[in-house]
Amino acid sequence: MHNTEINIQSFRGGYDNNFTYVVNNGRAETQVMIDAAVPLEIVQPSLNTNPKAILITHTHGDHIAYLAEYTEKFPEISVVIFAGSANRIPGRKIYPVKDGDLITIGGLEIRILHTPGHYYDSLCFRIGDALFTGDTLFVGRTGRTISAGSNISQLYNSVYKKLLVLPPSTIIYPGHDYGPQPTITIRENIKISPLLQARDEKDFEQRMEAFENQRKQY
Repeated sequence: MHNTEINIQSFRGGYDNNFTYVVNNGRAETQVMIDAAVPLEIVQPSLNTNPKAILITHTHGDHIAYLAEYTEKFPEISVVIFAGSANRIPGRKIYPVKDGDLITIGGLEIRILHTPGHYYDSLCFRIGDALFTGDTLFVGRTGRTISAGSNISQLYNSVYKKLLVLPPSTIIYPGHDYGPQPTITIRENIKISPLLQARDEKDFEQRMEAFENQRKQY
C-alpha cells in the first residue's frame, strides 16, 4: 500500500485510557473515526459537519461505549464492523467487512485485517502507513487472551503472520495508552517487547504465561 496523505488526531479517555482516533485525508474533506471509546463532547470540536464512518476495532464494551451518541448526532455515519458482529451493533448504517477487504471512504483507502485472538471479531485498519490495532497489538506488548472469545493461538497467528510482516516503518495506533509512548513503529515495537520476539507459537504461549504471572505479582 502506498503512503496516503492523512492527518491523525488522538483522544484519550473512556474506561481505561482508551483511544478514539479521528483521521482526515490530506485536504480534510473526508473524516473517519476509529472506535467510539471517548465521549462525543471530547471529540466533537475536531469533527466536521459530516464525518463519514466509525471503524470499530472490536465489540468489547469500552470500544463501543459511546457509539449511540455518535450515531444519534450523525445519523448518516457508517459503522464499519466485522461482518460476524454486524447484528450486535445498534447502528443506523452498518457496513460489514471481512479480512482482506479494501474499502474506500471519500479519499481514504482502508485495508481490513481480521485479527482474532484478543477477541473473535477484532479488526485492524491500515490507512497508508498507519495501522489502527485496537486491542490486538499495543505499544510494548500484544493484547491479552483472558476473556471469553479470546484464543492465544489465533492471537499468535494474527500478530506474527498478519501484523509483524507489514513494513517495519508502519506506525501502530493502539486502542489503549498502555505503553511508554502512544504510538510506535513495528520495527521499534519488536525491539522493546519480548512478546514480539518469540521463536514460534509455543514460545509465544510461554512468554504470554510469564507476562500474566508477572502481572499477578502487583
